[in-house]
Amino acid sequence: MQTLLLDSSDVDEHAALADVIDAVEQAFGAFERGDTQMPAKSYIDLPQYNGDFRSMPAYLTTDEWDAAGLKWVNVHPDNPAEYDLPTVLGTMIYSDPETAFPLAIMDGTMLTMKRTGAAAAVATDYLAVADATTLGIVGAGVQSYTQLEAISEIRPIEEVVVADLDEDRIERFIEAFGDEFDVRAGSISEAGHCDVLSTVTPVEDPIVGLEDVGDHTHVNAIGADAEGKHELADELLQAARIVIDDHEQCTHSGEINVPYHEGVLTDDDIHGEIGELVVGTKDGRTADIGVTVFDSTGLAIQDVAAAHVVYENARADGDGYDFSLIDTDR
Repeated sequence: MQTLLLDSSDVDEHAALADVIDAVEQAFGAFERGDTQMPAKSYIDLPQYNGDFRSMPAYLTTDEWDAAGLKWVNVHPDNPAEYDLPTVLGTMIYSDPETAFPLAIMDGTMLTMKRTGAAAAVATDYLAVADATTLGIVGAGVQSYTQLEAISEIRPIEEVVVADLDEDRIERFIEAFGDEFDVRAGSISEAGHCDVLSTVTPVEDPIVGLEDVGDHTHVNAIGADAEGKHELADELLQAARIVIDDHEQCTHSGEINVPYHEGVLTDDDIHGEIGELVVGTKDGRTADIGVTVFDSTGLAIQDVAAAHVVYENARADGDGYDFSLIDTDR
């Protein structure tokens, strides 16, 4: 048997977003039903290099398929300036659950972008108004691209307002999507008054207040992925219907981590987990609900679900590079 090697271009090509969104939705449902194994994310802190490693293993089973894998990822903020490398580098090992054979080794950075966008799309489908046509984005970095690409798969997005302190980033974003959408630069408040808002910044002091969003805006809070990070003002969170991806991760390092540990928010303020919406045990958007917030920390089951899509599509198309990682003749 051969292991398939897939670089970032291969992952980009074969992570068809409609398929990834469906797979991630199935993963959320499997998580709620107890059909997953997902040990807590583990960290190796390297203060001498101003960085860390994170390992994210998972297994899930659905009615149609099961899959297992491990994502090995880092955060090294000094990489771009000192080594001309990305801050985040990821590698995904995708394995056959039955035999443990490594079916594929693939770029995990592009995979993370795709599955993060897909998770926001799933949440948007359950929590945004049905006729949403406008999308605001705060933070025009790499994650912002898949937010638009994925959310436009499940809502007929026409107008996009992007806010960022870096004008060059905004220009690149507009150039990338200007032919497909009505894209313009705007303030945080202009972005927040769209039907859907995705925040993808690493800030620790909230930048989006209650006055910055519309009466029925759905917010995908993507940026917080570590203790202390906090994009949305407490007043906004208190006023919103909050849906999270995982209680342990979100209270530790998600958007709600700061107000939760300060006692500003409690479990009573959390409407439920996204998996509960998927399986139907909790409501998504209802007629009496105003602002909604999805706190997305990113789960290993999302990576495995996305890797399943990439591997199956790449194999079907005969793409990638086959090599003998394991000597099967012994």
